[in-house]
Amino acid sequence: MYEFVLGFFLILAPVYADSIPDYEKPFAPIFTDKPVYSWTDKIIISINVPSWNSNPNQIDSIGESESHPIKISSGENSLKPYRLTETNSNSGIFSGEIILTGFLHDVDGDGSFDTNPKTFGNGPTNGFLESDVNDFISISFEFADGIILVESIPVNWNHGTIKFSKDTFLSNDLIDVRIIDPDLNLNPEMIDTVNIEVFSSSDAGGLSITAIETSERSGNFISTFSLSENISSGNRLYAIPGDTIIAKYDDHTLPKPFSKSDSQYVETVANVDYSTSSINRIEILSIFLSDGFGNPIVSLSPNTQMQIVGIIENQINYDQEFIYFLQIKNSDGVIVSLSWIQGKLSPNQILEVSQSWIPTNSENYILETYVWNSLNGSSPLSHSTSTLINIQ
Repeated sequence: MYEFVLGFFLILAPVYADSIPDYEKPFAPIFTDKPVYSWTDKIIISINVPSWNSNPNQIDSIGESESHPIKISSGENSLKPYRLTETNSNSGIFSGEIILTGFLHDVDGDGSFDTNPKTFGNGPTNGFLESDVNDFISISFEFADGIILVESIPVNWNHGTIKFSKDTFLSNDLIDVRIIDPDLNLNPEMIDTVNIEVFSSSDAGGLSITAIETSERSGNFISTFSLSENISSGNRLYAIPGDTIIAKYDDHTLPKPFSKSDSQYVETVANVDYSTSSINRIEILSIFLSDGFGNPIVSLSPNTQMQIVGIIENQINYDQEFIYFLQIKNSDGVIVSLSWIQGKLSPNQILEVSQSWIPTNSENYILETYVWNSLNGSSPLSHSTSTLINIQ
């Protein structure tokens, strides 16, 4: 019982700056909001040091004195001393932030530098620090006389990615394309933008669209465009069903083993399909029977040649290749005739298709019609129809 009370008392007892810290459990652990940063990122720093909470009724600060400074450095550049302020009047947690400013570099390949490297500021939120690729940011705090605690975090470039929101789009869809590349977050206090090139099988020239960062520090960029049946303009890309669409950007911030001068296109692809589902692209209208001159046949008798005339209508605003099948079964369900007609329908075209037949017996026959896209693909373009005729 006494041991428990004593242990509890020691946990609650204050720890002063002149105490010797436990390096396994330091009295002033240094934290950052990310384990790894990109070259122009914002670093949010906090140091948990309750022994420096000198006045519980006011906001204290640490790091600004020459005797117990905070130093933030990268390579040959550093900020010292750098002040952090308490998060509230009695927290004992001190925070601040700096912005990495990278080095002179052409990020988009247009021949101009897109960065403004600089190093200045004394805290807690006005610090700018130049950084290189594959760098380390070191944060040190002299917690007590001769006792310096250090935290080091890496700075790297990243492989960017680009991705359509779907693998297949209908011709009337809005199309989302997203880039995730932390290296393009050039200003972590503003919304950045990235240019994306988009193309289609029907328009190799394509167009350029702008992707907008989703938040100030996200490195996540999104753009939306639509498809056009005519020409590419603005945010509308000329593409027709059956096309492949491609979106790409040029990544000039590649990690090792690439060099600073290397670049690489990053791209994504998707397909364009009809807005109308496959089964509804062609409509089969009623069948009628006629003689060789197109006159309707009133009396149906065996061994008499007749024309079986079907009418099909293209339901989409694009050319549509088709195969029209006519299958005839006798009263026992046996197929006695199978024929087809292959062709192409213009947008919204209505077409008569005619096939000749000579019935051999007096019985009931079933005429079945199907429309497919091809003999090999076997994708139906319409619902089948069935018509009963009586040969007397």
